Amino acid sequence: MIRRALLLALVAALPAFAADQNAAKQAVTNAPWPSRAVRIIVGFPPGSSPDLTARTLGEPLSRALGQPVIIENKVGAGGNIAADYVAKATDDHTIGLMINGNMTIARLLNPKLSYDPLKDLTPISLIGVSPLVLTAPAGAPGASAQEFFAAARAAGDKWSYGSPGVGTVGHIGMEWLKSQTGIKPVHVPYPGYPQVANGMLGGQLQIAMLPPALAMAQIRSGKLRAIGVTSGGRSTLVPELPSMTEAGVSGFSLEIWNAIAAPNSLPKPVVAKLSALFSEIARSPDMRQKLFQQGWQVVGTSAEGLANRVKADTKLLGGVIATHGIKAE
Repeated sequence: MIRRALLLALVAALPAFAADQNAAKQAVTNAPWPSRAVRIIVGFPPGSSPDLTARTLGEPLSRALGQPVIIENKVGAGGNIAADYVAKATDDHTIGLMINGNMTIARLLNPKLSYDPLKDLTPISLIGVSPLVLTAPAGAPGASAQEFFAAARAAGDKWSYGSPGVGTVGHIGMEWLKSQTGIKPVHVPYPGYPQVANGMLGGQLQIAMLPPALAMAQIRSGKLRAIGVTSGGRSTLVPELPSMTEAGVSGFSLEIWNAIAAPNSLPKPVVAKLSALFSEIARSPDMRQKLFQQGWQVVGTSAEGLANRVKADTKLLGGVIATHGIKAE
């Protein structure tokens, strides 16, 4: 009888407890935000491209919010350590500067990953995009892109291509290009894009996809040759280079990008506020110029715009991953 009475008392108390919880949650949602410093977590070291972008955005964001914005670097696993940290943050004042791999294909490459990009991260804004440059040594065969691809097909697996690691966009993109063109160069993973460029300059590689900021210095000096950019059309970052369509590879469009994301527990009014702020900041003339100099074509989307891009890229790159059986190391 005593147990029955206790059980009935607990059941009777549940509605009141739930009401108290909802009231507490609503009070937090309605509280002024931010109430203290906001942290932007970056998964790459100081001076890296994501770090520079975060610091460039941090100053105007601090002015707009009236609170300090702290950039905190949590390096490792291609940015996934930082992404996991953001996904699990519960203080409502932690967000992250992500690259596209962290928000799209990370779980597809590693099913044991400790966070699910599609479930645990809330999109805030797509900041900037950039194609990669399909690059070859200066003395590569063929006077045109079509002749270059013909020479690559003839070489079969005697050619090698470099990427900054298994599962990176540079790796997945080259595997996709191989299936589209019939070329068969062997993959050689490197620690990062600078090492890939050095491998090309040193004669160890015959082809690779490189970020424009890295590739163009070598291309303009005559040390490397550009076959084309990986976007569907010409890029404002390197308008002098042909697109993959112009190079004879129709339907091929691949970009790297960076974006702001938050834990999916962040209250919706805060998500809306941050999305509007980041979109406005990124698209301002001053910020466009600064990010352009860092190698980014500014987009500055809404949260919905970023969510749509995440879904599209997950589907596209996920298909390549499944077809070629690519797994993270």
